[in-house]
Amino acid sequence: MFRLIKSNETFVAFDTETTGLSPEKNRIIEIGAVKFNSKGICGSYNTLVNPIQPIPPEISALTSITDSMVQSERKISEILPEFIDFAGNSILVGHNIQFDIRFLNAECIRNGFQTIKNDAIDTLMFSRWAFPELKRYKQTAMAEYFHLEIKEAHRAYDDAFVCGNLFLHLIRATADRQKI
Repeated sequence: MFRLIKSNETFVAFDTETTGLSPEKNRIIEIGAVKFNSKGICGSYNTLVNPIQPIPPEISALTSITDSMVQSERKISEILPEFIDFAGNSILVGHNIQFDIRFLNAECIRNGFQTIKNDAIDTLMFSRWAFPELKRYKQTAMAEYFHLEIKEAHRAYDDAFVCGNLFLHLIRATADRQKI
């Protein structure tokens, strides 16, 4: 992992907020992403999405995203090409990233786009591997462990920003442990 950072690879830490847990039934309501490399942040992406279905009250309570906030926003069919272009060939980074990739790919299929084939790194799995002694691995718990500031948990951009920082801290911590 440490070599990836030194090789000047580009990473995109991203997160989605959704109307539920099923990529087949539910829809994306927000995408947030931060593009970075060894020199720092080189771009960001953040947008609300009109899911064309009601946002359940429990999701609004969790994310603070309401139907009125998304009703005039663009549909995912307009946003996907933009996000795919933003991500490019970057390595995707996310906490429990398969959740987000499954949603993106379900939306790609529904809208006639090719699915996302980028390499991906899951900071949840990375955290479990790097710190087996810890009891909690949620992103908020790992952010707390590394003293990372969380401004708006369960909002896509802030979660993506925290995830990117968590990824860098995990790399440094494992490199320090291995004396690299």
